[in-house]
Amino acid sequence: METKVASNGEKKTVVVGATTNPGRYAYLAANMLKQYNHSVVPLGIKSGEVAGANILDIRQKPSIEGVDTITLYIGPQRQPEYYDYLLGLKPRRIIFNPGTENEEFEKKAEAQGVEVEEACTLVLLRSRQF
Repeated sequence: METKVASNGEKKTVVVGATTNPGRYAYLAANMLKQYNHSVVPLGIKSGEVAGANILDIRQKPSIEGVDTITLYIGPQRQPEYYDYLLGLKPRRIIFNPGTENEEFEKKAEAQGVEVEEACTLVLLRSRQF
């Protein structure tokens, strides 16, 4: 499958569950993605800024173009109301970070040709597998 890569090599990544709390993995991932020169679109229910970008309100289901990767930091119990919205962003892949694994959502994504990974975004970045 071809990777959608911007001209400078970055992969636009939507961080679902973005937060301004530096103790949360979503916060760490957003900042590490930026550090590794990826375009970060933070999406969550909290307002504020992370990795130099304003957190978009997921409840508003904002339009986001050119999405390569969605990395999930919300639990499976909160995911169903966003299945159609997130798949409608047409990501190349969705990363289910530890604690976000969801067989139902994974099957829906795969049925639409989306690559699914149960992995840790932080580890993927550090090991140059992102």
